[in-house]
Amino acid sequence: MPFYEAIRLALQTIRAQKLKSFFSVIGVFIGVTFLIAAVSIVNGMNRYMTDKFAATIVGVNTFQLRHRPNVGFNVPDSVWRSWRRRPRITFADADAVTKGITVPGVLTSWFSEDQGTVEYGGKIAKGIDLQGAGADYFTIKNLNIAEGRPFSPQEAKAGIPVAVIGFDVADKLLAGQDPIGKTIKIQGLPYTVIGVIERQGTMLGMSLDKFVVAPATSPIQRDVNPPHVVDALMVKAGTIPDMNLAMDQVEGIMRARRHLRPNQDDNFALETSAAVLDWWSGISRLMFYFGPGIVMISLVVGGIVIMNIMLMAVAERTREIGVRKSLGAKRKDIMRQFLAEAITLSTVGAAAGIAFGIVLSLLIQAFTPLAAQVAPWSVAVGVLLGSVVGVVFGTLPASRASKLDPITALRQE
Repeated sequence: MPFYEAIRLALQTIRAQKLKSFFSVIGVFIGVTFLIAAVSIVNGMNRYMTDKFAATIVGVNTFQLRHRPNVGFNVPDSVWRSWRRRPRITFADADAVTKGITVPGVLTSWFSEDQGTVEYGGKIAKGIDLQGAGADYFTIKNLNIAEGRPFSPQEAKAGIPVAVIGFDVADKLLAGQDPIGKTIKIQGLPYTVIGVIERQGTMLGMSLDKFVVAPATSPIQRDVNPPHVVDALMVKAGTIPDMNLAMDQVEGIMRARRHLRPNQDDNFALETSAAVLDWWSGISRLMFYFGPGIVMISLVVGGIVIMNIMLMAVAERTREIGVRKSLGAKRKDIMRQFLAEAITLSTVGAAAGIAFGIVLSLLIQAFTPLAAQVAPWSVAVGVLLGSVVGVVFGTLPASRASKLDPITALRQE
């Protein structure tokens, strides 16, 4: 019997025994669906982290001088305690580093942040990200001004109480009004709005527009950090090599200021987007480790169900097998027929799982903060797994059917 004929008969059997076939393919269907959806989420998140998250948190060709890393993964408690004991980055440190960098075209900005409230005209916005920064902060972070202007270096140096606000803050407190020139209160203190940032959208479901930026030396300093302390000094270079050279210079300046001997480790951190990506890669590796285990459990369960269904089919169709053998069907023909049915069952389940997994990935991308992107290789793997499950778990029933004695099979009622 040609293999395609065996597949045609298998499809007819599936149509004739819909409920039995459904229970046969459900395990493979669930396993392949999870495979497609999980790989799509991890694949989409990997691209999202590379293209947007890391660039938003740290910046392109940018690094930050901090007293400890801002992002950490699986860090022991002893390391955290040692990080917390490190001296903070002071105004004097940031100023010395800024003056000491000799790489051309480098931009620097002080930066501190914390959560607080912003008020205007009786309206209160809570949970707003309060940011104290330098004049070059907007260029470093690629923030475009929609209305008004950023604060100038002179305003930043003098600590003038002016503020540039995010789109959500402007929309909540100053909807329908021209925000420029309005006086808002940040933690109870008045600031003049001089600019509004273009809408940034969301990241992992969190708004990127709920913030206000004021000069680091303005009164906002007392709301975001202890006196004369900054969270970070942001440094942006034109190219990766320039950034690496600037990092070397900053490390040398800080080690000299901290009087560190050659055998002593740095008691500060220079953080790039690579640190954020390393943190994410640790999470994605865990997902790839645990994901295949869940998929394999579903596929083994599905394969066992298919094997049991096929063994029942052999018992039910014993007389049919006897008739085929008496008409000249060889052992390999019977085995091919039942193996084709098992492969077809598992492949149909895999195909349905691929389709549902793709739809599920699209729904996740459309209605949740998670990024999802279907990987073509996962579709190929899904088809391959379906075929493999059919071959592995269909061999025993097919072998048993092929070994039946035709005389005994014909006598079977």
